[in-house]
Amino acid sequence: MSKPYVMHGWHLSFFSGKTRALLQYKNVPFIDHEVDALNLLWRIPKKTGAKVMPVVVTPEAEWLQDTKDIAEIIEQRFPQGATLPATPRQRIAALLIEAWADEWWIPPAMHYRWVYPENYALFEHDAGKALLPYFPAFAQKRIAAYVASTLRGYLPSVGIVPAQYAVQERWTERMLDVLDTHFAKLPFVLGTKPSVADFGLFGPMYGHLSRDPWPKRELIAKRPNLKAWVERMNTVKAGAGAFLPDDAIPETLDPVFDAIFGEFYPMLAGIRDEVQKFLPKLKPGGRLPRALGEIEFPMADGRYRRMAMPYTLWMQQRILDVYRGMPASDRALVDAWTAQRGAPEAMQFKQDFRLKRVALHVAVEG
Repeated sequence: MSKPYVMHGWHLSFFSGKTRALLQYKNVPFIDHEVDALNLLWRIPKKTGAKVMPVVVTPEAEWLQDTKDIAEIIEQRFPQGATLPATPRQRIAALLIEAWADEWWIPPAMHYRWVYPENYALFEHDAGKALLPYFPAFAQKRIAAYVASTLRGYLPSVGIVPAQYAVQERWTERMLDVLDTHFAKLPFVLGTKPSVADFGLFGPMYGHLSRDPWPKRELIAKRPNLKAWVERMNTVKAGAGAFLPDDAIPETLDPVFDAIFGEFYPMLAGIRDEVQKFLPKLKPGGRLPRALGEIEFPMADGRYRRMAMPYTLWMQQRILDVYRGMPASDRALVDAWTAQRGAPEAMQFKQDFRLKRVALHVAVEG
């Protein structure tokens, strides 16, 4: 290989942590480049259509955006240490956890970053230095404040409002306890090597919860098995390890799948219904807004309200496509497993339209 890959991202970034860990695991030769203002505001939008990170530039000068698309290409080009299980139940289980981690965990990650003021000093330092690396401190602080203000503006759209702080924190602490218990039994989600589920979970656990001072101290440090998994994910390399034999799904993950089928799926249904209501307003093949109307669904021992994000349905659609491409015997095994978890029709999730990704948006196909 004449040139390395280049990853544009921040350690602060939710999705950059996921991609960086995958590149490291796959032994991909890459340069870890912190996104500066020129790249964020000009080059990346020009190449990908959005002000976004992470972005991976290949030696062939391809600009890859969206962690799932990046991962698919990296898997094809660096097949050692496959992160998608070959067996049907583990494959669907891993993809479900990845989608849940990517989408459901955004509000907890943003909540703990922005509700606790002591985290701001790290954000100001890292973001300001990355965006304007050769500028004086006052300029770095000013641009960091601008970015912080923009990000805080998104909080209500994902339900981070004072009335929901308590249910958000109860849910997060309970789920972190579940993960801590699981990682006391196994080093990774589905065995002794990481899967797409691990890389998905690493997004919120690294960039936000294990680096920002308040959650690092109050959430991660108090759960030593989860903390050890974060450290492993930062160093693990493809080679040794395997997924559990006999397509087994660990019982310690039962509460995770109860949350996926009992909370995440109702959110998906709410998003689908909002998209369906919006379709008459949309031109054929038109791009959907980033956010639609407000939806409500279960969370922990309460309810949660946030805007419907159609992008999440595109991710669910990808999982259903994998399921539908399986032989009938494999689909039956998946259905039997979801039925055990109280969701016998999970893979028959009804959606009367197909979506395609357009940068950070999705559009209706056809």
